[in-house]
Amino acid sequence: MNLLLLLAAAPPPPMVPREGANPMAAFLVQVILIIGIFYFLLIRPQSKQRRLHQEMLKKLARGDRVMTNGGIIGEVLHAGKTELLIRTAENTRIVVDRGHVARKIEEDANQAKK
Repeated sequence: MNLLLLLAAAPPPPMVPREGANPMAAFLVQVILIIGIFYFLLIRPQSKQRRLHQEMLKKLARGDRVMTNGGIIGEVLHAGKTELLIRTAENTRIVVDRGHVARKIEEDANQAKK
């Protein structure tokens, strides 16, 4: 019984790295892999989507149907440099910052025929 207590109280043997292996190199490889995964799964698709949205905002012109971030749907009457004048109903017009347009509403060919 005293032998078990002595073994339990003894410090564990020191961790010796395998021959030729550098633990810091393995850690750096893991960190680089994690950064690469984050880049290809999160950062790159988000920047691509942001670039496409910016291009869409630049191309907005009179007659385009748009939806704002607040869910307001309307037709662009006048496109300024930073603002858009949108007709939302027959006699209702609002001025919206160009950056707050969520998307351009594209009409399908099937919907246009009906």
